[in-house]
Amino acid sequence: MKLEEKVRAVESLFETLSEELNTFQAQAGFSCGAGCGKCCEKPGIQASPLEFLPWALQCFLDGKTEDTLEALSNTSVEICHNYKMLSLENSTGRCTAYAHRGLVCRLFGYAAQRAKNNKLQLISCKLLKQSENFSTAAVSINNGLSVPVFSDYYLRLAQIDFGMGRKILPINKALKIALEEVLQYYSYRPVPKNWKRVA
Repeated sequence: MKLEEKVRAVESLFETLSEELNTFQAQAGFSCGAGCGKCCEKPGIQASPLEFLPWALQCFLDGKTEDTLEALSNTSVEICHNYKMLSLENSTGRCTAYAHRGLVCRLFGYAAQRAKNNKLQLISCKLLKQSENFSTAAVSINNGLSVPVFSDYYLRLAQIDFGMGRKILPINKALKIALEEVLQYYSYRPVPKNWKRVA
């Protein structure tokens, strides 16, 4: 599969997830506060290189690959390279690549994991868990309320490219590998012209 096809497939998966998340959030009745970046400040977030392939391609097309690779190679920071803190006081921040954020970023807060007893458990931050509607949603997902499930989406991601999709790494390493994949791919191939983002 060509790299552009992989990117389109990942973006298509993100579109499907976006629709499912919108439905879940509307029914669950809770959401993140404006400007909150608390979850992004957590060190040690893990991701696959494949979920950041759309971001890496955009970096390449914007001519930012070399600088970004250098920054990722020379950092020991465990917080996502794309997250920029705006205030130390109240933990506000922003993702500098929000349109191209990874699967883990899209799922966290509004998706579930399957526990050993096959019950669904919402994976969220302390702030969202304090919401009145969170407790109701946490019960409702085991009584018919449809919710995205982490493992389901990661399995679907791996079907696009098993090697890249199943490799789970610290987020900055995943970003770096995605960039290297794009650079290697276009070493001897023409750069796509008029590339437009779908998701």
